[in-house]
Amino acid sequence: MPAHKNCTLVISSYNWPESLRQCLKSVAWQTVMPKEVIVADDGSKPGVGEMVAEISKSFPVSLHFVTQEDNGLRKTRISNIAIQYSGYPYLIFIDQDMILHPEFVHDHLLLVEPGYFLNGSRFLADESSTQKFLSLSDPRPFDLDAIRGKNNMNRRRIPFLMDFMAHRYRVSPDKVKEVRGCNMSFWKEDLLAVNGYDETYIGWGREDSDLAVRLFNNGVGKKSIKFGAIGFHMYHAFQSRANDERNIQMVEEAEKSKKIWATLGLDQHLNH
Repeated sequence: MPAHKNCTLVISSYNWPESLRQCLKSVAWQTVMPKEVIVADDGSKPGVGEMVAEISKSFPVSLHFVTQEDNGLRKTRISNIAIQYSGYPYLIFIDQDMILHPEFVHDHLLLVEPGYFLNGSRFLADESSTQKFLSLSDPRPFDLDAIRGKNNMNRRRIPFLMDFMAHRYRVSPDKVKEVRGCNMSFWKEDLLAVNGYDETYIGWGREDSDLAVRLFNNGVGKKSIKFGAIGFHMYHAFQSRANDERNIQMVEEAEKSKKIWATLGLDQHLNH
C-alpha cells in the first residue's frame, strides 16, 4: 500500500464528453482514490461542465471543473490553473482519452519519491474497441479485457518489474524529454519551483517535454513506470501538429540554455 495518498488527479478535457464520462468512471473504480479530481477543460462547448457537475453528486471524492474560453489549444494554461487550484502536495496528470486500470493511482503513489517526477506509458486502443467501450452505459474493470489495440506490453501489470524498471527505463539525461503528458505525476512544490507549464507552447505537443527538461535542469530526476499505472488510450484522429517544429526547437533551446523558469507560467495565476 502506498505510504503517500494525498494527491490530486488532474484530467485535461476538450469537447469529448463521451470519453470524459468513461474516464471518470474508471477513476471511481480505483483501489486507491485521489483526494480530489480536477477536470481541467480547455473551453469545451456547453454541456460538459453540467455533465461533470451531475457526476460530482455521486462521485466518491471531490470532483471540480475548471475551464477557460475556447481560444485554440491552450492546455498549458488550463493545466497551470488546475495546479493553482489543487489542494494537495502531489499531482497526477492524465487526459480525458485515458481509461484507467484500477491500480493506476495506486501504482503512481507507490513509486512516489522526493526529488523525482514520474512518467508512465499507455496502451493504444483501436477504433473498434474505442467505440464499443465508449458505448457502454456502466463500464466495469473487466470490460478493459475486451479492448484491443497496439503495444500489448503496455497493458501488462507486473509489480516487481514496475519497481525494477523505475530507475532504469529511459531515465538518463538524454531521455528525460521522452515523456507522455497523458500519464505523468509531480510534487506540487517542484512544479512551483519551475513556474509550471510554459504557456508559450501553442497548439499540440512538447509542453510536457519542456516541463520535464526544466525540472531536470532544476535537479528533479525522472522515474519511469513500466508494467504499472496502465492507461488505455482511446482512439481518435490526430490533432493538428502545425506548431510541432517550433515547439521542438523550443525544447532543444531549453536543454541547451539549462532553462528552469517558464517564460509565461504558473505565477500569473497564483492568488487569483
